[in-house]
Amino acid sequence: MKIYDVEGFPNPARVRIALAEKGATDWVEFVPVDVMNGEHRSAEFKAKNPDAVVPCLELEDGSYIAQCNAITEYIDAEFDGPSLTGKTAKDRARIAMMNLRAENGLLNAVSAYFHHATPGLGPDLETDQCAEWGHKQKHVAARTMAYLDAVLADTAYLAGDEFSVADITAFAGLAFADFAKVEIPATLENLQAWRAKVAARPSIAA
Repeated sequence: MKIYDVEGFPNPARVRIALAEKGATDWVEFVPVDVMNGEHRSAEFKAKNPDAVVPCLELEDGSYIAQCNAITEYIDAEFDGPSLTGKTAKDRARIAMMNLRAENGLLNAVSAYFHHATPGLGPDLETDQCAEWGHKQKHVAARTMAYLDAVLADTAYLAGDEFSVADITAFAGLAFADFAKVEIPATLENLQAWRAKVAARPSIAA
């Protein structure tokens, strides 16, 4: 298997963490994509992933899987190890729900702020910016952080007692918030404690 990505970018990080949690990192060849010079928008790359984003997974049969949630779903089903997407119907539904809340309300919201309301990746890549939209999404991210803090008052992890893809997504979202200079209030003590706990996991600490 090959994964086309950029090391350190938030969505590629989600996939790399999932692979590490499953002990499957050595099964994958990582192929760097030169996003800063627009390689992801080239005809060659868009033939692999018409979304023109990373990460993108290439399977041994030559087929491709894009979209981060789809890739992590495949990884979780394909490799042994603790389930990241849930075993029972209820667990799977709850994890999917919390993962989407973390993705839409935090990671994607921070991304919208970064790409629309700041210089982002520079004028060659940041086209069709809408600063008003970006600033609104910054407020969405702040509300989501407060919501996640409230959830973590009652559970060890975002979807219950077990670490899941929802935690991976939220952790990547907070890392992106740091990079984009979106404040993570120190008053959100549950979120801060959860973040420190997750950061110490071998899949991330390494």
